[in-house]
Amino acid sequence: MLRINIPGRGEYELEHLVLDYNGTIALDGELLPGVADRIVNLSKHLHIHVLTADTFGTVRKSLSRLPCTVSVIKAGDREDSEKLDYLRKLKPDNCVAIGNGANDRLMLSHAAIGICVIQQEGSAFDAIKSADVVCNSVIDALDLLVYPSRLIATLRGCPLD
Repeated sequence: MLRINIPGRGEYELEHLVLDYNGTIALDGELLPGVADRIVNLSKHLHIHVLTADTFGTVRKSLSRLPCTVSVIKAGDREDSEKLDYLRKLKPDNCVAIGNGANDRLMLSHAAIGICVIQQEGSAFDAIKSADVVCNSVIDALDLLVYPSRLIATLRGCPLD
């Protein structure tokens, strides 16, 4: 568990990190440099989940040696709802979610903390406006959890609506 107290928002007891794959921790189906080390580090405090439609068919091979649960969802019109359903099973108040696509918007808005990443693939505007924080890279996003004082500095004094 990762406990973070954010002034103006309260204390978070995070148990799960839910990650999108393509566009978030991978580019064109290939895991981005630095992501594996951070997943290993964060897995000491959080259960790591990767949700993807697996556009390139590479997710299981890429993540086979990492401490995470991989869930391939059905590609199509309900990807956003499937990701939200998965998050709800984990209890959203105990989850931090990271994604970049329109199909991530619901999980970003319902997670205790939603982080949108832009990176090379860009980000859907709906994902950006659904997130609590927007980062230029997944490394920056993951480092908000490795170094929680960064997340606190970004979100403090901003009460939830």
